[in-house]
Amino acid sequence: MKNSRLVSIIFFVYATISSIGSINCRDNNNLVTNQAALFVFGDSLFDAGNNNYIDTVSSFRSNIWPYGQTTFKQPTGRISDGRLIPDFIAENAWLPLIPPNLQPSNGNNQFIYGVTFASAGAGALVGTLPGMLNNFKNVEKSLRSELGNAVTKRVFSRAVYLFHIGGNDYFYPFSANSSTFQSNSKEKFVDFVIGNTTSVIEELYKMGGRKFGFLNMGPYDCAPNSLIRDRTKIGSCFKPAAELIHMHNKKFPEVLRRLQSELSGFRYALHDYHTSLSERINNPLKYGFKEGKKACCGSGPLRGINTCGNRIGPSQSYELCENVTDYLFFDSSYLTEKAHRQIAELIWSGQPNVTGPYNLKALFELQLT
Repeated sequence: MKNSRLVSIIFFVYATISSIGSINCRDNNNLVTNQAALFVFGDSLFDAGNNNYIDTVSSFRSNIWPYGQTTFKQPTGRISDGRLIPDFIAENAWLPLIPPNLQPSNGNNQFIYGVTFASAGAGALVGTLPGMLNNFKNVEKSLRSELGNAVTKRVFSRAVYLFHIGGNDYFYPFSANSSTFQSNSKEKFVDFVIGNTTSVIEELYKMGGRKFGFLNMGPYDCAPNSLIRDRTKIGSCFKPAAELIHMHNKKFPEVLRRLQSELSGFRYALHDYHTSLSERINNPLKYGFKEGKKACCGSGPLRGINTCGNRIGPSQSYELCENVTDYLFFDSSYLTEKAHRQIAELIWSGQPNVTGPYNLKALFELQLT
């Protein structure tokens, strides 16, 4: 036991020294790091609090209790009881927590480590993804003005760009009128979502990005909220969305392979999020959960109504589970910190059949010339 503790202490000290050693000071006393930065683009799965700073509907905000109860002990804007997937990725990469882009205290000393542009409710078709790109260009402008073109180019070429986008696009047509969905075939609609995403990836490549991480579309048709959409079939997955998700997951890998063949130096990691989450929904005990289909926080059948924290008004009460670590889902649609940690480990160091052709650990270590 003592030996094990000693080894842990030695490793911590070594890692700390290594991390400090990767930072160089410039003449103007601004820090420039040799560590690869992490820039995050996406929706509520990755939103670390950007929606705290924008005027949006309450259902797209999570700066209310009991969100954040586990690690932060207070709401942060993350739609979970604690940390998200990018938080664990940053930890594995020896980076600080990646803050929301709209956080007022941000500056260039933070930007060199990365920033998240993810926003709950974002999609590829609703104009939010191009907005994230514009925000990234503002970060580029800020860095170039202080660090110069050469250093900024190095930061961007070494960085990893993590994406998750599209889930809102595939559910929106079933809760509101969508002219794009109604006037096109399902296959063409999926092509629009992937095409808009691809355009942003290509633009980031032009700006110097070379290393990209992606999650395919998860089984959102089987989240607690989806399991109660058809009140005559409580517990059944929502098939209309499942069809679009399946099309996306078939087409998107083909696009990434094309990009790798056409863009010199383009490297990517694609995690099979659909499989990893489906396995936990259907076999929760195998992964240390007691509940795979019922949410910890919410109301109604399976706690699938999105009332956690009175998000849709004080008149709607909600239930909160006693032990959040027993649950895969924290609220009607989003995962617990425990689940995020497990998924993040698969993205970070998973085998090629889980995350490939690279995993994120390999991308962070990859030195491109």
